[in-house]
Amino acid sequence: MEKIWKSKYYLYATEFFAGMSVMAVELGASRLLAPYFSSSQIVWTIIIGTIMIAMALGNIWGGRRADKDPDPDKLYMRLIIAALWIGAIPLVGKYVILAISAALVLTVNHNFLILAGFVACMVIFVFPLFLLGTVTPSLVKYTVDSLDDSGKTVGTLGAFNTIGSIIGTFLPTFVTIPAVGTSITFLIFSGILLALGIVYFVSRKKKRKVCAGAAAVFIVCSIWGHSGRFAFWENNLLFEGESVYNYLQVKETENSVILSTNVLFGVQSIRMKGDSLTGMYYDYALAAPVMAGVGQKEVPQLLILGMGTGTYASQCMRYFGHMGIEGVEIDQKITDLAGEYFGLPDTVKVTTYDGRAYLQAVDKKYDVIMVDAYQDITIPFQMSSVEFFTMVREHLKEDGVMVVNMNMHSEEEGNINAYLSDTIASVFDYVYTAEVRGSTNRELFATQNGDALEGFAANAGMLEDAKLLDMMERVDASLIPYEKGEYLLTDDKAPVELLGMSVIDGLIQEEIGYYKKIFQQEGLNGLLNAM
Repeated sequence: MEKIWKSKYYLYATEFFAGMSVMAVELGASRLLAPYFSSSQIVWTIIIGTIMIAMALGNIWGGRRADKDPDPDKLYMRLIIAALWIGAIPLVGKYVILAISAALVLTVNHNFLILAGFVACMVIFVFPLFLLGTVTPSLVKYTVDSLDDSGKTVGTLGAFNTIGSIIGTFLPTFVTIPAVGTSITFLIFSGILLALGIVYFVSRKKKRKVCAGAAAVFIVCSIWGHSGRFAFWENNLLFEGESVYNYLQVKETENSVILSTNVLFGVQSIRMKGDSLTGMYYDYALAAPVMAGVGQKEVPQLLILGMGTGTYASQCMRYFGHMGIEGVEIDQKITDLAGEYFGLPDTVKVTTYDGRAYLQAVDKKYDVIMVDAYQDITIPFQMSSVEFFTMVREHLKEDGVMVVNMNMHSEEEGNINAYLSDTIASVFDYVYTAEVRGSTNRELFATQNGDALEGFAANAGMLEDAKLLDMMERVDASLIPYEKGEYLLTDDKAPVELLGMSVIDGLIQEEIGYYKKIFQQEGLNGLLNAM
C-alpha cells in the first residue's frame, strides 16, 4: 500500500477530484442560496467572487506551507477537514443563512441582499475552498522531481484539475442536483474528498482513529442532512424539490395550492380550490383578453411567456373558454407540477423553451401575449429589452394586446418598473398601467390599437360572470395612460438586477421598519417581546 503515495497517479487523481469538487461546491452554493437570495446574476457574482478569493488565498498559503514543510500528511488532513465541512453544509447551512439574514436585516439599511449573500457565502464556503486551494501548489511540490520535467509535470497536474473542473461543472447541473438534490450533491463530493484522505492515511498506516472519527462525522451529516428541506418550518408542503433551473415548493392552504420558486415566501403560481378569482395580479391581467375583444372572435389565440403552472391559462379557460392557449415555460419540472397539483389540462400546449427564443422560432400572431417572466430580482434581461418587446409587437394581431406583470412597484425615480414601462412605451403606441390593490405588482397593457380602451369598457359591459364584471370595472377605474420617459433597456445595456435590488432594499426596509425601530430602542429583549 505504500506504493500509493510513491505513484504520481494518486497525486493526479487528487488534483482531478479536488478540481471537480470545487466546481461542484460552487454550483451547489448557488442552489443553497437561491431559495433565500434568488438565483440572479448578482448572487452568482457573489459566489464566483467569494470562491475565487478563497482559492487565491489557498494557493498562496498552500505554496508557502509546501516549501516550509513538504509533508503530504498535512495536505491530506486538509482534504479531510474540507470534506467534513462540505458534508456539514446541508445540515447547518440553511440555519447559518437565516441567522445571518436575521442579524443583518435589523442593522443594514442598504444593499441587504448583497451583504447577506456575501456574508453567508464567506462564512459557509470560504474555509473549505481555501483548503482546496492549497491542493495544487502542494502537489506541484510533491510531484516535481527536477527542473528537467517540471513543465510537463505541472502541465499534467493542470490538465487533471481542468478536466475534473469540467466534469464537476456538468455533473451536478445535469445529473446529481436534478436527480438527488443539492444536499446529497454536497454529500457526494464531500465523500469523494474524504475517501481520498482516508485511503492515503490507511495506505500509510497513520491516523486511523482520525479517519474513523471523520467517517463517523460524515455518516452523521449524511443521516441528518440528506433530506434537503429548505423550508424546514413548513408542515403543509405537497412537494419540495429541485430542477435544473429552480428550487421548487408546492404548498397547500385552506383555499389554494401555491407554487414558489427560488424565493421561499413568494407566489409564482396559484390554484384556487373554489375555482374563483385569485385576488392577485392574474385577475387584473384578465383585462387583456377583454381589451382585445376575444368574446367577438371565433377562436382567439393566447400566448403566455412564463407559463408557470398555468394560473393565467386556467383563468382564461374559465372565463373565455373558446380560446386557443399556448404556454412557454423553460422549466419542464414546473410543467410536470402543473398537471400533478394544479389541474392544468393536457389540452393546453406547453413548450419547454426560453420565451424569447420561442418567439424567434414561430411566425404565428396572437390576440393576447402575456409576459409573466419576472420574479423579484430574477428578471431575464433578454426579455426586458427594446428588441424583445419589438418581437412581441410583431407577433400580435392588429388589435392584439400585450400584458406584462411587473412585481416591484416603487416610487423611487428611475426604478425597474420605470425602465420597463419606458422601454415598452418606446415600442408600443398605447400603453396603460394599473396598480394591483394590496400588493407591489403593477399590470401593464400595451397595444397598437388606439380604440383599445374604449373597446375594453364596451366589452366588459357584455360579460356575464358577475365577479369577473366587478373585477373588470375595478381595472377600468384604475387604468392610467402611461407617459413615456427616457429610461431604456436594450440587449446591450439592461441592468435589471441592480435596478431590482434597489427596489427590494426599499421593500425590505419598509416591511421590517417597525421591528428594526424596536430593536434599536429596546434591544433583542424588546424585539422578542414585540414578536
